[in-house]
Amino acid sequence: MTKTALNIVAQSAFEKIRTINEQGQEYWTARQLSKILGYSEYRHFTPVVDKAKEACKNSEHDVDDHFEDSLDMVEVGSGAKREIPNIKLSRYACYLIVQNADPSKEIVALGQTYFAVQTRKQEIQEQEYNALKTEEEKRLFLRDELKRHNKQLAGTAKRAGVIEPIDYAIFQDHGYKGLYGGLGAKDIHIKKRLSKSQNILDHMGSTELAANLFRATQAEEKLRRENVKDKRNANITHYEVGKKVRKTIAELGGTMPERLPVTNSIKAIENKITNSRKK
Repeated sequence: MTKTALNIVAQSAFEKIRTINEQGQEYWTARQLSKILGYSEYRHFTPVVDKAKEACKNSEHDVDDHFEDSLDMVEVGSGAKREIPNIKLSRYACYLIVQNADPSKEIVALGQTYFAVQTRKQEIQEQEYNALKTEEEKRLFLRDELKRHNKQLAGTAKRAGVIEPIDYAIFQDHGYKGLYGGLGAKDIHIKKRLSKSQNILDHMGSTELAANLFRATQAEEKLRRENVKDKRNANITHYEVGKKVRKTIAELGGTMPERLPVTNSIKAIENKITNSRKK
């Protein structure tokens, strides 16, 4: 197997065990990661985790923010179950673990590259967004991110059986209905008094764009993680993710997306920037 092929396999393996909680936070579990990294028994892996915790502490990060103790319920035979200790790991925790794992294992070396690159990408993205000062800048950033993730979502949906354009339109509508309390694309146009030719996403403020970006990224992740293989279940999955995002907004006391105001077209902002650069 070529190194490129190995990298693809490694990336798929690490992404497959990534989990997103209800707050939109990603994590891996120590037991799953130990298996991916080729440790036959978890007890051989725990010293690596301890070294990673020490490295986390030495780098002046709060260990509890990156290593969260948890319990898993497992069957032990005859229907009986018992709890076993596990740890929820942040991306940074995984990075520290692979840096302290057995370097003779090829998958460990690939894991070092994967988590180093992904951690840095996440840092850069957060820095870029935090540096944005105006609502217009935030809208442009989030709209570009949404375009990129919608392409990824479309590709994953296609692999799940959403092939024809009409099927994809229905698939997208399910996501909107979950997030917008039963309103599909046409209903949102009516609710927000947009014409048929106006793209809903182009007239969203940063808050509404962020909610839709969350919907798109989590739907893509769930389709891939659960290996959904038919368009009916893909539609259900997209609806459920949208509904979950809506529930999170409600729990945080946020404004429901259908109640958020319509803004000027994103294209107007792009034209404004283009014209200012010409001067």
